[in-house]
Amino acid sequence: MRTKIAYIMSRFPGLSETFILREMNGVKSLGWEIVLYPLIVQDEKVVHNSVQEWMQQVRRIPWISVGLLSSNLKCLLTRPALYFSALFKTLWENKTSLNFFVRAALLFPRAVFMSAKMQEEGVSHIHAHYSTHPALVAWIIHKLTGISYSVTVHAHDIFVRRSMLATKMQEARFVIAISEFNKDFLIKQLGTWIGDKTYVVHCGIDPKMYELRNGSSRQDRTFNLISVGGLRVYKGMSYLVEASAILQERGVPVRCRIVGEGEERSKLESLIQAKKVESVVELVGPKTQFEVAEMLADSDCYVQPSIIDPNGKMEGIPVALMEALASELPVIASDLSGIPELVIPGKTGYLVPQANARALADAIENVYRNPSEAREHSRIGREYVVNEFNLHTNTNRLSSLFKQYTLIADHDYRQ
Repeated sequence: MRTKIAYIMSRFPGLSETFILREMNGVKSLGWEIVLYPLIVQDEKVVHNSVQEWMQQVRRIPWISVGLLSSNLKCLLTRPALYFSALFKTLWENKTSLNFFVRAALLFPRAVFMSAKMQEEGVSHIHAHYSTHPALVAWIIHKLTGISYSVTVHAHDIFVRRSMLATKMQEARFVIAISEFNKDFLIKQLGTWIGDKTYVVHCGIDPKMYELRNGSSRQDRTFNLISVGGLRVYKGMSYLVEASAILQERGVPVRCRIVGEGEERSKLESLIQAKKVESVVELVGPKTQFEVAEMLADSDCYVQPSIIDPNGKMEGIPVALMEALASELPVIASDLSGIPELVIPGKTGYLVPQANARALADAIENVYRNPSEAREHSRIGREYVVNEFNLHTNTNRLSSLFKQYTLIADHDYRQ
C-alpha cells in the first residue's frame, strides 16, 4: 500500500500557483498517493489541463455542516484538554493580527473536521504550502492526531505574515525553503535551530515544455517583451509600463505583453492610457502554462520588474523566470529576495534596482542593442535552469525527504 500524503494549500485550483500543481504531478509519478485539502476550492475560468484529474482528489471541507459540528463535539467530549489547549494556542498566537485572529478562529473547527477525515482515509503525512493558514491547519491536525507535517515557505508567508511562525516551524518534521535567501531569512528570524531542519529545494519546471524562441533578435523589427505574473503591487508591472513609455520615446520599437490578472488591472489600464502606450503595452489576461510557453517562444526578452511593496511583500524566486530561461530568452529582473540565485549578472541574465523604471528601460535597451551578448547569457541561463531548477530533480529530492521523515514519523507513532 502506498503512503498517502495530504497536501494543504490556501486555494485550488489557481493559475498563480502552478508550481504546486507541477510538484504534485512529480511526486505522484514517484509512487506517492496524494489527496488535496485546499482551504478554499475555487471556480476558475482558466485552468491548466491536468487540474481536472486532481479534482477527484480534492476534499471539500465545509465551513459549517452537521459532520463538522459532530467532529468538533466528539473531539471536545473525548479529549477536552487537547481540544482547548490547541484552540487557545491557535487564538493566542494570532492575536496580534485581527485578520489572522478571525481566520484562525474560523479555520480551527474545519481543521478538527479535517483531522477526523485524514485519520479515516489513512493519511500518513501532511505537506503544507505556505507557512500561514495552510501550516496552521497542518499544526492543528498534528496536535490532535499525531500525523506529521512539513511546510514549504515561499515569500510573503515569512517576509510579512509571521504570526505563530516559530511554533509552526518547531513542530514541523522538516521545512522546505525555495531559496537560500529564504533559509537565511528564517535563521535570522527564528535562530540557528531552524537551519538544521530546513532544506533548500527550488521550485522546478520541465525544460521539455519550453521551446527555444523563434529566430533571433533583430533591430529591423518589433522587439517583443513579455512578463508573467499576477497583477499585484509587488509584481511591479507599473514600472514596466513606464519603462515601455521611456523606450518608445527613445525610438526603441518595443511591444510589451503582460500576462496575468489581479487587483491592479484598472490602475495599470489607467497608467497605460496616461503614458500613451496603448499601442505598445497589452494586458493579455490569464493564460495556461502551455499558452505561456508558446508566448515565450515568440518573444525576445523576458522582464520581471518586481518590487518590495509598502507592506514588505516581495517575490521568492518567480517560476516565470525559470520558464523564460528554459525558453532561452534573455531575462531582466529586479535585484531582490532569491532572484539573484537564478538571474546571475554577467552569466544568466541582467539585474536592475527595484522600483526604477529608467534602469529597467536601460537594461531592456541594452539587450536590444547587444543581441549577441544577450543570446550568450540566455544560453547559459537555460543550462543553469536545466541543472538547478529541474522539476524532476527537485521532486526527487522532496520525495526522498518524504520517505525519510514519514518513516521516522511512523516509528515514533508506533512507540
